[in-house]
Amino acid sequence: MTTFRLPVRLLITMAALGFAAGCQQQMAVQPRYQPLSSSDYFADGQSARQPVDGTLAQGRAELDYLYVDKNATAFPLPLTADLIARGQQRYNIFCSPCHGLTGDGNGFITTRGFRRPPTFHSDRLRSAPLGHFFDVITNGFGAMYDYSAQIPPRDRWAIIAYVRALQLSQNVPAAQLTPDQRAKIAQGGAAQ
Repeated sequence: MTTFRLPVRLLITMAALGFAAGCQQQMAVQPRYQPLSSSDYFADGQSARQPVDGTLAQGRAELDYLYVDKNATAFPLPLTADLIARGQQRYNIFCSPCHGLTGDGNGFITTRGFRRPPTFHSDRLRSAPLGHFFDVITNGFGAMYDYSAQIPPRDRWAIIAYVRALQLSQNVPAAQLTPDQRAKIAQGGAAQ
């Protein structure tokens, strides 16, 4: 009986292989146009169609000027009070839970046992180019994940402007203060 099973198995295997070889995926042989070829179907004779009115391209080319190199040192937007105010609002929403309201790295997450993020007031981050901050917000860095989906490019720049204002507020050279501001600091008050 074992001598009879071998030819039966061989026949079944060969039949299955023949059946599989005869199968065809219909998607592989469907009619299609080559890119930029002509077409008799459309009135304009083109196979490629224009996007529907109102379609926005992924990435939106008109915002490309906001994407800069990591080493960029200039703002691509004009620095205005409105931009910094928007940056403060966005910073308080997205950044302060980790970096703290003053950028010192003592945000709420540290009370929950998470690692403390770096302070924005360190020499390393005060001297970091603006492009570094844009890159970190866009792509993430270390334990920080990226915010490219949550924060549009214009708001990223607003946050960066606000971070620079925070850095300046905590590290103004005494020579740049007015005599009134120095007196307030000497009395224990805040400089305004």
